[in-house]
Amino acid sequence: MKDFHCRDAGMDCDYVAKGQTDDEILKKAGDHAQKVHHLDLSGDLTKKVTSLIHDESSEAHRHSAAQRSRHA
Repeated sequence: MKDFHCRDAGMDCDYVAKGQTDDEILKKAGDHAQKVHHLDLSGDLTKKVTSLIHDESSEAHRHSAAQRSRHA
C-alpha cells in the first residue's frame, strides 16, 4: 500500500490518499485538491505530489505520520 499526505505538500491539512498505485493516489489527491483547496492537480503540482507518494513501510511514511501526530 502507498500513500500521500497533503501536509507533505505544504498544506495545513491532514488528508491522506491511499492506494496500490501512483495513478490511484493521484486521482484521489486530485479530487481532494479541487474540492478542498480549489487547486487543479496538473503540471508541476502533479510532479510534486507524485514525488511525495511513498510506500507505507518507508521511512518517509514514518516521518509523515510523526508530523501528522504533532498537529493532531
